[in-house]
This record gives sequence, C-alpha cells and structure tokens, in this order.
Amino acid sequence: MGRFDDDRYVSMTMEFHCNLGCVHCMIEGTMDRLEPESIGRFQQLLETNEVRRRWTGLILTGAEITLRRDLPELAKQARQKGFDHVRIQTHGMRLASEAYCRELVDAGVDEFFVSVTAPDAETHDAITTVKGSFDKTMRGLENLEAFEEVATLTNTVVTTRSYRHLPGIVERLRHLRRMAQHEFWVYWPMSEKDDKDLAASNLEMLPFLKEAIARTRKYDRGVVVKNFPHCLLGEDGHVLNNSQPQLFIDPAFWREFNRNGFYQCVHRARCSSKQCLGLPTAYAAKYGWHADVLVPIPS
Repeated sequence: MGRFDDDRYVSMTMEFHCNLGCVHCMIEGTMDRLEPESIGRFQQLLETNEVRRRWTGLILTGAEITLRRDLPELAKQARQKGFDHVRIQTHGMRLASEAYCRELVDAGVDEFFVSVTAPDAETHDAITTVKGSFDKTMRGLENLEAFEEVATLTNTVVTTRSYRHLPGIVERLRHLRRMAQHEFWVYWPMSEKDDKDLAASNLEMLPFLKEAIARTRKYDRGVVVKNFPHCLLGEDGHVLNNSQPQLFIDPAFWREFNRNGFYQCVHRARCSSKQCLGLPTAYAAKYGWHADVLVPIPS
C-alpha cells in the first residue's frame, strides 16, 4: 500500500517548460499557454500554512521543476515556514549531478518523485524521445542513495509502450535503499479519442501490473496504482488510490483534463468502490465497456 498520506500534502505547479518530449505527456498541447503559480501565490500559501498547519508536505512540480533556477530557494523557504517535507516531481535527469543533489537536499528537499518509463535505456529513451535520458535518471537515483534523510518514489505512466516493462522496472531498481514507493499511473488520453494509440487494454495489462505489485512486496516497497478498474485488481484492490494532494495549477488545465470522462462504468449504480474512476471515454471507444468482465464491488 501507499506509504504517504496525500491529504497531508499540497502541490504547486511552478514551471511549464520541459527538456524531454515524452510521448504520453498530458500537457504537451497546452504547455505553451499554461501559466505557473506566481511567487506571490507561493509565499501566500507558505504563510497561510504556517498559521493553519493544514499540510505537512509541499510538492513542487511542473512540466519539469528542476528547470527553475530558484528551486533550492523555494524549498528552503518552505522548510523555514514549517513544512516537514518538500518533494519535487521530476524526470530526474538533472539529479545526475551530485552537486545539484546536495544543493537540493541541503535546501530541504527530502522526497524525490522520479519518472521512470522502462527498465532499459532503449525503451525509456524512445518514450522520452531524448537519447541518454535513462542513464541520467538512473545516475540521479543512485546519487540520492548518499543521503540518509531522503526518500525516493518512482512514477511510471502505463501505456501500450510501457505496460510489459512494469515488473522489470521494479527489478531494475531493487538495489536502491532509499526507494520507498513505486506508483503506476495508467494513461488516459486528454481527449475523447486515443489518437496516439497509447491507451493499453486493462485486460492485457493486468498480469504485468499484478506481477509488478508482487515484486514491490517482495522488496518491501510501497505501491500505488491509479486510473485502473478496482474490481480487476482482485486481492490487490487495496493498492488502488486515486486520491491526490490538493493541486494549485492554472485553471485552464482542468478544462482539458475533464475531457477524459470520469466515473463511466456499466456497473456504477451497483458498485460501492470509493476509489474506482471507471473507464474514460477514449478507452471505451477503443476497447468497449468490458461489461462481462468488470463486476461491482459489494458494499
């Protein structure tokens, strides 16, 4: 199960540029017009939370947050205002610099949520579209091993190009002592159709996903699955967690995001699951509703 309480974290989108071109990027069509949160809004959140203590952890995110030159200063301010944890959500390439890792840790970053798309350079780099990105990300994760106060998490967007590699990702990272949690976020197109052909069949994905979950247990890691039918997970249903920290982001993002179409399922009226998001519009158009396979979770 997940080892981090999303309700205790707040997330701020502080950057909308990226030096990768991941094929599954959710904001590639809107990145050039979305605005990051302002320094004023950032400082307002810090000051409000210092008084109210609503959240104990702050997540600094964006298209790629390490492109912000003042990232260490943002982390330092957050810790000075009372946040117990500061996490960055990153592709991890800049962490290949030991000096940069130390600068971030010294500034107060103690959690690193790193995107890993595959267990090998050829597959990973083909998904990120940048040669050498896998080697830099792996070097970054290994650099973080030097810091006892650090916890690392990985995020894998599960697509037609990555789902067969999920067990291999867990295996590839088994040597990392700071690795606390693996997260598998099943890809949903930000539209009514899967124009990129990246949405994988849940039925074909399932055995690879369950094997990856089993391996996280073997290595005593937390595991979270998002955007997958609850009932298909069976005895692993408890790892489904679609909650998210409160997110501060340009409101224009939500207009695109809601095109996914949530909570659609032929069994929805009889299902008691509080976590399942059903099947998105694009998935149903591609694979159907799986009415004969999905079953309502009993109350």
